[in-house]
Amino acid sequence: MQDNPTPPETDFGYRRVPVTEKAPLVRAVFESVAPRYDLMNDLMSLGIHRLWKRRLLTRLAPSPRRTLLDLAGGTGDITFLWREAGGGPAILSDINPAMLEVARRRALERGLVRDIEFLVADAEHLPLRDASQDVVTIAFGLRNCTDKQAVLGEAHRVLRRGGRFLCLEFSRLRVDAARALYDAWSFRALPWIGSRVAHDAESYQYLAESIRTFPDQETLAAMLRAAGFARVGVENLTGGIAAIHSGWKL
Repeated sequence: MQDNPTPPETDFGYRRVPVTEKAPLVRAVFESVAPRYDLMNDLMSLGIHRLWKRRLLTRLAPSPRRTLLDLAGGTGDITFLWREAGGGPAILSDINPAMLEVARRRALERGLVRDIEFLVADAEHLPLRDASQDVVTIAFGLRNCTDKQAVLGEAHRVLRRGGRFLCLEFSRLRVDAARALYDAWSFRALPWIGSRVAHDAESYQYLAESIRTFPDQETLAAMLRAAGFARVGVENLTGGIAAIHSGWKL
């Protein structure tokens, strides 16, 4: 009799968990933080995430004739910026219904529901046609996906020829002198703030750890090329705390 093979594992922060368990664990994290997600983003980044997202918007070049697929779109920041800047119809997709419900309420408050489709979907297995989108984005979501290469492959599949993919994500700090302060903020301040504001220190501990286990700039750029993207570029933001990766489907 053969022993049962050890199931494949992946990262969940600094923990190793079976691949099949990561998605439910991530879903639980975001169900927990959804009601205060936008406030916590401001606190976590001292508001700088808003500048990063606006920088991403300038790279998107919104046009009413182009469509957007916003993967792991959360509470809707990128989709709303796209529509407010004159972008065409958008699909706001997220695997977590709780996050999309927050996004839907925010869209109603802003009068932005028209031409936004809210889609509960796994970014690794999109229920969308090949070559159906002009622009695909994912902002602060790729690191939470189990099979990141599959997400990039799906983004490439659904893009039209000449379409562009952009990923805004926390990355690898390039300023050595700031590393100690950055680590203290991530692993001491964030869980403390999470416990006081969201009553959930554990989720914010995971979020800090997930940043450290995410591929660095060069590795992620290589993954985009492996998915078929051309003219891959990387723009570091705030010393590499975050980065915008981009690629074209040619």
